[in-house]
Amino acid sequence: MKVQAYIHSLKDMKSDRNVLGEAEIIRKIGDNLYLAEYNGVQCTAIFNPFVSRYFVDDLYGIVDARKYAD
Repeated sequence: MKVQAYIHSLKDMKSDRNVLGEAEIIRKIGDNLYLAEYNGVQCTAIFNPFVSRYFVDDLYGIVDARKYAD
């Protein structure tokens, strides 16, 4: 499903603010851990229920797409 999520690589470092972008949540892969895709890169994401948003880590959470292939 396509969602508006906070994307790690879009973070505004000057003001230390997270920035929203569109990402695709592919599937749940763990306890509050999701496989997401942003700009063609598969990576991890978590859901924060307090702000009702996903946080996609496309910098340090990049995963090998073959690991979660159907």
